[in-house]
Amino acid sequence: MGALDRFEKKVENAVNSVFAKAFRSEVKPVEIASAIRRAMDDRAAAVSRGRTVVPNEFTVRLSPEDRERVDAWGADALAEEMVSAATEHADSQQYAFVGPVRVVFETDESVSTGRLDVETATVRGAAAPATSTAASTRHPIIDIDGQRYLLTGPVTVLGRGTEADIVVDDSGVSRRHLELRVTPQGTVATDLGSTNGTFVEGHRVQAATLLDGNTITIGRTRIMFWNGASAEAGR
Repeated sequence: MGALDRFEKKVENAVNSVFAKAFRSEVKPVEIASAIRRAMDDRAAAVSRGRTVVPNEFTVRLSPEDRERVDAWGADALAEEMVSAATEHADSQQYAFVGPVRVVFETDESVSTGRLDVETATVRGAAAPATSTAASTRHPIIDIDGQRYLLTGPVTVLGRGTEADIVVDDSGVSRRHLELRVTPQGTVATDLGSTNGTFVEGHRVQAATLLDGNTITIGRTRIMFWNGASAEAGR
C-alpha cells in the first residue's frame, strides 16, 4: 500500500468514525456477515493449484451498545447464522477451511456504536466443512445427513457427546462412537467400544480400512465416505 493509499484509508476511517458517532446507527446482522466475508476475501491464501485457504475463526468486536443488541437477538443463534454465511461464501468462492468455522462476539470499548472490527485466525482442526467435492486420500470427505465434512486432521472422532470432533445427533450413537484415522495406507474406521456397534457396508466391524464410496452406519445414521481413489483409478 502506497503513501497516498494509506492517507486515503485514514481519511475514510476518520469519516466513517465521525458518521458513526453522529448517527449512532446500530450494527445489523447483514453488516456482520458482510464484514466476515470481506475478511475471508482479504486473507485468502492460495496454497496450491486449485486450493485457497481462508480463516476459519472470527472474533467480532462490537461497542457495548451493539453487543447488548446481539445478546438480545441471541448471540449463539446469530453466531450459527454467521457460520452458515461464511460456509456458503467459501463454497461459492471455492475456498477451503482447515478446521471448523467459529464465530464469537466480544465487547470492545474502543469500537464506536454502529462500527465493528473482525479479527481472524486460521486454526487447524480434525474436520472442516467441505466446500467442494474434491476428496483425496490425504483429505477424505464424509457426508452425514447431507452435511459434508473434510477430514483435515489425522484423527477424527464421531459421537453424540460434545467432546467428539463431529457431533452426531442420534440417540443410538455413543458419546465417543467412531474414530476415523487417515494414514498413508488409507483411512481406518475403528469402533470405540460403542454400545450399538459400527457397520461398514452392512457388516459389523471393530476396525476396517475404508474404500471410496463406502457406507458406514452408526446407530440410525448413515455416513458416506469418499477419498477420490475411484476417480484417480479411472484416469
